[in-house]
Amino acid sequence: MNPDETPRAPGELTATPGDPAPIDPGLRPPPPVTDDTPRPTSMHPEQLGFTPRAGVPWLSPGLLAGTAVRVVLAGLFGAYLDKRELQNSLHSEIFDERGDEESRGVWLDYVADLGDGFNATYSIAYLLAQPRLAVDGHDLPRGRMLVMGGDQVYPTASGQQYDDRTKGPYEAALPSPPQPQPTMYALPGNHDWYDGLTAFLRVFARADGKVGGWQTRQARSYFAVRLPHRWWLLAIDAQLDAYIDDPQLRYFHEVAAELRPGDRVILCLPNPTWVEAEHDRHAYDTVDYFLRNIIGPTGADVRLMLSGDLHHYARYTGADRELITAGGGGAYLYPTHRLPPEVEVPPAATLVRKSTPSQRYRLAATFPTRRRSRWLAAGVFGRLPLRNPGFVALLGIVHLLLMLAFAGAAQRLSGVEQRLFSIPVIVMSVVVLGGFLGLAMPASAANRRVKHWVFGAAHGAVHMGLASVGATLWLRSPFHDLAWPWPLIVATVLYLPLSGVVASQIVAAYLLVASVFDVNVNELFAAQGIFDEKSFLRLHIDDDGGLTIYPLAVARVGRRWRANPVAPPARPWLEPDQPLAVALAEDPITLR
Repeated sequence: MNPDETPRAPGELTATPGDPAPIDPGLRPPPPVTDDTPRPTSMHPEQLGFTPRAGVPWLSPGLLAGTAVRVVLAGLFGAYLDKRELQNSLHSEIFDERGDEESRGVWLDYVADLGDGFNATYSIAYLLAQPRLAVDGHDLPRGRMLVMGGDQVYPTASGQQYDDRTKGPYEAALPSPPQPQPTMYALPGNHDWYDGLTAFLRVFARADGKVGGWQTRQARSYFAVRLPHRWWLLAIDAQLDAYIDDPQLRYFHEVAAELRPGDRVILCLPNPTWVEAEHDRHAYDTVDYFLRNIIGPTGADVRLMLSGDLHHYARYTGADRELITAGGGGAYLYPTHRLPPEVEVPPAATLVRKSTPSQRYRLAATFPTRRRSRWLAAGVFGRLPLRNPGFVALLGIVHLLLMLAFAGAAQRLSGVEQRLFSIPVIVMSVVVLGGFLGLAMPASAANRRVKHWVFGAAHGAVHMGLASVGATLWLRSPFHDLAWPWPLIVATVLYLPLSGVVASQIVAAYLLVASVFDVNVNELFAAQGIFDEKSFLRLHIDDDGGLTIYPLAVARVGRRWRANPVAPPARPWLEPDQPLAVALAEDPITLR
């Protein structure tokens, strides 16, 4: 079975007379995995307890419409549905992961952007669950704590999506707790937020909860962890351009009371604001406020900032800290070749900067490499139609209707008939131009500039030109003179699929050219759905208090899996047919 090619839908719930009404699987968690849980003998969903899902087809018409609605609703009503304010009533705690003997140091793992197609998500979960990894001459034990850095599920949050795309794969990778049992902490990303954090809190904010062999400990969507040798890990929830709420500020003021000069901090963020500030000068404001008002007065040093959200590995290095994006946990690849070679943090243009001096950070390493990223970008012509057949069909339908409208208006008709045919021409023209203008200005475009309007209008004009050429050829063919409804039938059978494929190549060419000008960069790679080139971090605080970061890269994820029914309880349920190759994305980085 290859879930990225042949997704299987969950079975339909039924009830017999006299039985209680069936419970929506999105509201009822599956039975917890225990040592007594039978190990599956196949990848059948009934044995696994979840349905392995294919990768999200991001240009699917239904998904585009649904996601657009959710983004709009989140923007309009996010402040009213913000559950962070309600978390003030929940237990707050500063977690301690120093272990019994602090001098021995600790290993920890970081992964982000993970809950997408099964093959990619499970490949990373499988590697995280291994007792140790031998990578380029380094022996790397499994982390005693796992931090999930955001976007634990795609495309939108629900109980069923979490079970199938995140919790299920991680339980299959580590079905039973090893000794000592590792812990898990999760920071929400924008996709976790689309239901107001409801499903996220049910999965991760349960102090006695488990995700496979990992134990969850947090009760809120943000947390602070005390680590050995005066290291700290702080994770702030500032998603969907939200301010830091008062309960969260109070919590971190309590944390700050424990910090001392010389303490070192790992700060986890939901998105890499140091990169986003290149296009939106206020993107870094919340982080700057937190650094100046919470951590700054303590004298502690933020030596490392971690984020997901962009689905790749990238490290910016500066005089005082490292800025790392590590969003390679399972979602489609985001390009690295459009990253700025340097960033200024905080941006000098922001008024909120106040007394914070700006510093420049240099792009030190990426995975994939910038050259490899450019090569992958050019694959859009083949991958777009293969990954998004529904989008190709939608383009074909739109072009069929537009061509017929043009053809009707171009025929020699009376004045009344011409006026009647001008109506569908106007309607379809507005639909086409409006649709491609909307494509050029997605929610990810922080600022709609002239270039967005120019590219959107030019793209729509090319499609209008294609429909005009199609109408001319149609009027010169013998088919348009056939008795009704044969012209429509012939056009549907012949013109619709051909125009859909041609139009998809126009879209592919547009995405490739526009990305050069930083327009639709995300859409260029979302359309391709590249699930290889994955990555995660393994970090080690050693006996001397130094922090070493091992960026681990997986060039190709697993495609075929076999059940492992007779293995010990803590071994994965599913093994790859071929070993997963892991390498360092760059040499280890050591901070002191």
